[in-house]
Amino acid sequence: MERLQKVIADSGVTSRRKAEELILAGKVRVNGEVISELGVKVSGNDIVEVDGAILDRDIVKKYYLLNKPRGVISSVSDEKKRPTVVDYIDTDVRIYPVGRLDYDTTGLIILTNDGKLANLLMHPTNHVPKTYIAKIEGFLNKDEIDRLRSGVRIDGRKVFVDHFKIRDKNLEKKTSLVEITIVEGRNHIVKKLFESLGHPVIRLSRIKIAFLEIDKLKSGEYRELTIKEVKKLYSLK
Repeated sequence: MERLQKVIADSGVTSRRKAEELILAGKVRVNGEVISELGVKVSGNDIVEVDGAILDRDIVKKYYLLNKPRGVISSVSDEKKRPTVVDYIDTDVRIYPVGRLDYDTTGLIILTNDGKLANLLMHPTNHVPKTYIAKIEGFLNKDEIDRLRSGVRIDGRKVFVDHFKIRDKNLEKKTSLVEITIVEGRNHIVKKLFESLGHPVIRLSRIKIAFLEIDKLKSGEYRELTIKEVKKLYSLK
């Protein structure tokens, strides 16, 4: 027996949080009965319907790694009709992004229909590292670098940096190119981090998720993850 929202998420329909919202909205049925509260458990023999569609419990899991271009939404759909990350993947399988990148942020994002893996990668207790390249205004001094390495308080909670280095400085334009690795998953966290130090981010790109690197993936290109890579991601828990 497993919790209903977990079964829905693991089937690749949507994330666990969204599954909980669908349940509370009365859009989920189990064996024909509407379920509108959390905590219900189901077995493999129960028939689960989400928005009128019967859940396929034996769905084939798919895993993609995309180099997200600038100006693309990290979502399945967008009410403003802007392009989404899902638009770039040629598949008939219903997939969704694991986490998100800002509209103007480029780089790596995973898309899958494996809710269990998605939850594992997004859960803060698993400390999945993510590496970014940021172009920032100005130059970091020693005190600011020390603050980065000792932890910077953002919205009441400290952000700790796993790795940091300055890649380049443009003395003429007064900008810096920095590489930073964090395990945080809060929205806009890298931008907030540098803004708190007085160095707003001009451009941001994620180049690595755990051991997955951007390599030769050009903007808008994607590839499927190998079985070995998926198993390695599961081992991060």
